[in-house]
Amino acid sequence: MGAQEEVDYDQSDHTKIKFVPFVVPRHRRLQTFSVFLWTTALPISLGIFCILCSFPPLWPLVIGYLTWVFLIDQAPMRGGRPQAWLRKSRVWEWFAGYYPVSLIKSADLPPDQRYVFGYHPHGVIGMGAIANFGTDATGFSRLFPGITPHLLTLASNFKLPVYRELLLALGISSVSMKSCQNILRQGPGSSITIVVGGAAESLSAHPGTADLTLKRRKGFIKLAIRTGASLVPVFSFGENDIFNQLSNERGTRLYKLQKRFQAVFGFTLPIFFGRGLFNYNMGLMPYRHPIVSVVGRPIKVKQKDHPSTADLEEVQERYIAELKRIWEDYKEVYAKSRTKELTIIA
Repeated sequence: MGAQEEVDYDQSDHTKIKFVPFVVPRHRRLQTFSVFLWTTALPISLGIFCILCSFPPLWPLVIGYLTWVFLIDQAPMRGGRPQAWLRKSRVWEWFAGYYPVSLIKSADLPPDQRYVFGYHPHGVIGMGAIANFGTDATGFSRLFPGITPHLLTLASNFKLPVYRELLLALGISSVSMKSCQNILRQGPGSSITIVVGGAAESLSAHPGTADLTLKRRKGFIKLAIRTGASLVPVFSFGENDIFNQLSNERGTRLYKLQKRFQAVFGFTLPIFFGRGLFNYNMGLMPYRHPIVSVVGRPIKVKQKDHPSTADLEEVQERYIAELKRIWEDYKEVYAKSRTKELTIIA
């Protein structure tokens, strides 16, 4: 099997393990290794922390660090601690090149305004969101000069020792309302990226589909109106194609169990699978499948401290219309293998 076949093989064929050939170009090995590092960053970070805790002389430092994390540090609420050298690291170029991930601009975004990017779909993990907004691997700073991106994630991620420091260094911040307002109030050019569908939408992330959880998601719209920030829909073609998921149709026992887990813990765990480090069709790493993120046209809003329900619905209607415009304009190029059309399911 040649190296190119790693992208093109039939992901639905799991009758036997397809191992990676011994001879693979160096750049592809680096790409695979970078993705492996990111997918294992959490357990590696927790492992490092546990090792530190195993040395009694370090306990005062560990206690001090945990006190700082849980009681003092406000960085997750203020835009993180972004490090340009890390966001522009060659590792992220390998990471984006693995799929590959690319970013398309369909309109200029003036740097004298503030923006709320709505990212769709969530996918199982949201690898395109990380590559495009959590790093500069796909050229966000070049395409949108003067705009500072902050990808947002659950506040609970910033309670995880060591791992939180990586997120903060990438400029990733908490998705809480207070955090969003703090970032947008930093002035012109500030922006946040919210993966709107969240945990609920991850359960609908099946290859060939584009099922969005959006109808009842109006918090980000209210945020934009209150702060006067323009809304910018982003649709990522291919985000749902990098993993397979066990069948979990609505009403099934598995779906109900996942929803119950979400209600208790605030997130859910899709039962997914992909490829491995040394094989193409068995493991928890994503498949090599192109992810193309199209940034839509900005939707300007009139600033109001207390938007009415009618205000929210009017802006949401315009937002959905722009999202559908992106789908219709690009689906024949980037979603040729789709099994259904864009659907807003909830």
